[in-house]
Amino acid sequence: MSKYLSKTWVVCLLACVSCFLWGSAFPGVKIGYEWFQIASEASAAQIVFAGCRFFLAGIMVIFFGSLSSGRFLRPEGIQWKHAAVISLFQTILQYILFYIGLAHTAGTKASIIVGANVFIAILTASLIFRQEKLTGEKILGCLVGFAGVVLINMTPGGISMHVSFMGEGLVLLSTVAYAFSSVIMKDYSKTDHPVMLSGYQFFIGGIVMIAVGTAMGGSIRIPSVKAFGILAYLAFASAMAYTIWSQLLKYNPVSKVAVFCFMTPVFGVILSALLLGETDQISPVQGISALVLITAGIFISHRNKNSAHLSNKY
Repeated sequence: MSKYLSKTWVVCLLACVSCFLWGSAFPGVKIGYEWFQIASEASAAQIVFAGCRFFLAGIMVIFFGSLSSGRFLRPEGIQWKHAAVISLFQTILQYILFYIGLAHTAGTKASIIVGANVFIAILTASLIFRQEKLTGEKILGCLVGFAGVVLINMTPGGISMHVSFMGEGLVLLSTVAYAFSSVIMKDYSKTDHPVMLSGYQFFIGGIVMIAVGTAMGGSIRIPSVKAFGILAYLAFASAMAYTIWSQLLKYNPVSKVAVFCFMTPVFGVILSALLLGETDQISPVQGISALVLITAGIFISHRNKNSAHLSNKY
């Protein structure tokens, strides 16, 4: 398994699947708010909505992970603490901040901010947790890739410089929480089953978010079958994407995996344009140019000769 999941083409394929699923959350959450009749200022209801999504995601991961493992996956001893710590950063903080922030900014604008999580994750892994070395090629690859994220978010009027703490500010803080969750997951997955950690961090996070949102006076109801369908899809997207991502983090350096996060905003912008009707936000030339830059950034980062050595270290 280690040898297979460390192959560059496998990392590329699986990481892109995860990024597509995460990218679909940009329009998916917006659609969910509309179908569940959740107003942009209803922060408590948004947290309950997110909690339901991740509670379902946790059940999905635990069920299918147990089925594939031939045994019921559950934490033991210190593993409960590990799952709770990951849940705090990956689910509770990241998504409470993301859901509220996304309600106060455009989906396309939020995607460019999320693109910053690549820098933050690599810097956190290199400078704080010392899991790998920070090299010039990694930095250059990040800069080229981020240029692609900026390009795909350019509109005829340019990128709006208007920012607010409740919108762009909270989305940015959510990316910081994600960065910490990635390096913590890599550290804990040295000894713990990554699928088990994924399932229970969602499960714990979902319960906490439902409790917090309810305590704040929030509630949701399922008004239609299609509304439940979008909630189930968002849960599946999280379950599948993060399960794949946690496996990749276990067998590869954070930088080798995190750099693919540049694809999430690309998928987010494209799917937002298609599903939310924002077709005037991006041109074919713009999209192709952005993909070329992002692909170049990923290639530059993967040219780091230390990657093969580092992947064997863990």
